[in-house]
This record gives sequence, structure tokens and C-alpha cells, in this order.
Amino acid sequence: MSSNIQTRSAKQFLKLAETHEIAPNSGKTVYAKGQQIALFNLGGTFYAISDDCPHRGAPLSEGYVKGDKVFCPWHCFDFNLKTGACEVVPGMRVETYEVKVEGDAILVLC
Repeated sequence: MSSNIQTRSAKQFLKLAETHEIAPNSGKTVYAKGQQIALFNLGGTFYAISDDCPHRGAPLSEGYVKGDKVFCPWHCFDFNLKTGACEVVPGMRVETYEVKVEGDAILVLC
């Protein structure tokens, strides 16, 4: 029975978007395994974080991207797209996901 539980919860790379769908320095909301994920394009490098801001639940995919950060569209909390850390409020963070690109497919480990 434990092997079934491990199989269901095992992480795997899933295709969640294609590279042409996300303009440089912008984000897009995608869904996988009941999770809302924000995908970002930083000059051709793609990052994935939890889409909900831990402060009030704003969609981070709609935030302003500058450098390697996204700024919450509601209250401007900043989140590093590589680490998930918030500089404004140390200790506040969002989940990050491993991303890889194969051809035009953006794959996220979830």
C-alpha cells in the first residue's frame, strides 16, 4: 500500500506551457496537480514559483518583473524567482519549482 502512496505523490516533470506563450520579463498562470503555479520568462530563462502571494493571495503571475524578482501586484512584496525569498519581509517566501526546457516545451517538476 505504501508504494501506491509514493507513486501518487512522486514528483515528475510536466509540460505546462510553451516558450512562445510567455513574453520576456512577464509571467503566466498554469495549473498542475491542483496547484496554481506562476511561470516567468527572464530573458529566455524560465522560473516557476507558487502563484499566490503569502501576504493576501494576490496572483504573482500578474506582478511586475524586475531583475530576478517579481513584485506582488497588490502590495509590492518582492519575491526572488530563483529562491522564493522575500526581501521586504525576511522569512516570507513562496515555493519554487525546478524548470527545464526541451525544444519549445516548458517542463516543471511538480
